[in-house]
Amino acid sequence: MGIAWVFPGQGSQKVGMATGVLELPGARERLTEASDLLGRDLAAICAGEASGDLSDLNDTRNTQPALFVIESLLVDGLKSQGRSADLVAGHSLGELAALYAAGVFNVETGLRLMKIRSELMAAAGGGAMTAVMGFDRGELDQLVSATEGVVIANDNSSAQVVISGTPEAVAAVSGQLKCKRAIPLAVSGAFHSPFMQQAADAFAAELDAVPFADAIIPVLSNTDPRPETSGAALKARLRSQMITGVRWRETMERFSADGINTSVEIGPGNVLSGLIKRSCEGITTAQISSAGDLGL
Repeated sequence: MGIAWVFPGQGSQKVGMATGVLELPGARERLTEASDLLGRDLAAICAGEASGDLSDLNDTRNTQPALFVIESLLVDGLKSQGRSADLVAGHSLGELAALYAAGVFNVETGLRLMKIRSELMAAAGGGAMTAVMGFDRGELDQLVSATEGVVIANDNSSAQVVISGTPEAVAAVSGQLKCKRAIPLAVSGAFHSPFMQQAADAFAAELDAVPFADAIIPVLSNTDPRPETSGAALKARLRSQMITGVRWRETMERFSADGINTSVEIGPGNVLSGLIKRSCEGITTAQISSAGDLGL
């Protein structure tokens, strides 16, 4: 019997998502702190009320800090009620929220890392990503292996993956693959692929100067979905996250193997809950996206 807290990543954001957390203790102060760090009004961006340059919530440089603020506030709300988890895991940028939940670093460090990460990823343009659903795994693996310039970026489940790479290579694989659906994603680069190497190197250099405490809750990382509490090991995993795939299918397999029977998705939406429902028999899912969900 165990509980996993899971944290969604980019793609879960929606205009108005901050409204439900504004009454949580420290919420307005944290949004102000994030806005001061970014140099723009994050609350207005979340509400769809901003204008001018960098006013779109879907811009990576806004999406990532906004999701971290909301997810970290919900974590604080859960902890204030004496609630905890047996495992934590986050999808892509959600991994930083999971590390925060596990006590690896404080909120100020998390915000600063998210600002750096989002800016580096937004600047690493020129690539493409496409989600494919309902496919033969063997055929997909064969096509990816035979096509230069494309990798599996997000291995989300047995029936859903995201491929990433050059636009030509991604189009070639998705065009040849027999699948139910292939949906190009509105992203600025080939995230979670070797094409992010320059951004990953710059992020790793920033990480070197940041102390990581040992986790108080075991963390399943995107690059290695085995429970880990060592701060040094978790930092090493995060260092290579931008250039390697998100191993979410294996993360869900870990839940079952480690006796997790309840998964709580912390943040907007229910994308991860949907994946878990379809993939993990016997695991109950729940979502915490607002103060109301916490009974506050």
